[in-house]
Amino acid sequence: MQRLLPPPAGAITVAEACRHPRTRSSSGRPWVALCMVASIDGSTALDGASAGLSSEVDREMLLTLRRMADVIIVGAGTVRTEGYGPPKKAGQRIGVVSRSGNVDQTSALFASGAGFLILPEDAPDTPIESVRAGIGEIDLATALLRLPGAPSVVQAEGGPSLNGALAAADLVDEMNITTSPQLVGGPGARITDGLPATGQRFDLVQLCEDDGFLFSRYIRRRTD
Repeated sequence: MQRLLPPPAGAITVAEACRHPRTRSSSGRPWVALCMVASIDGSTALDGASAGLSSEVDREMLLTLRRMADVIIVGAGTVRTEGYGPPKKAGQRIGVVSRSGNVDQTSALFASGAGFLILPEDAPDTPIESVRAGIGEIDLATALLRLPGAPSVVQAEGGPSLNGALAAADLVDEMNITTSPQLVGGPGARITDGLPATGQRFDLVQLCEDDGFLFSRYIRRRTD
């Protein structure tokens, strides 16, 4: 891949593109990095899934960013649609965000012990290890502080409803967005769903290109 920003421009490996410092929030919560792929016209799915928007380099980027995270968080719908299994990184956990806890307890993700649930406190009882925060709706800020292992870096992988909820609570510190060189049309969701009008400012800190795919990294501009 080619790095376009910051200078100097030139060839760069995916590992080099993903290497950058991250620090905990001043509140003590982990750094939250969102990772998504979207088409030129903003869709995050082709034929109901993200795979058709991706490329070999994009998949390598996702896996490399995952290895740099301590915990992955992802919505239950995305787990079902994308067929999530146990992570490849030893000891890494995947938190599945759900209001009800209605998941396939026999799936490889949960059977491996790597998966756990992130639920409201009043969600039904479940035998699956759970982090609970909030009544009715999940209090994501509190849930991040309660994640097992006290992670320093959390990667959020969608879907759009989870992304929107994280952004609405101003919990997104970093956005790694792949722009796929396709026009998709159709009803595919945007990167965020349910996010009220907001003016959160992010700074573009890196831009790379490979075969028409753009890989951008944005960091939330904060004053604290």
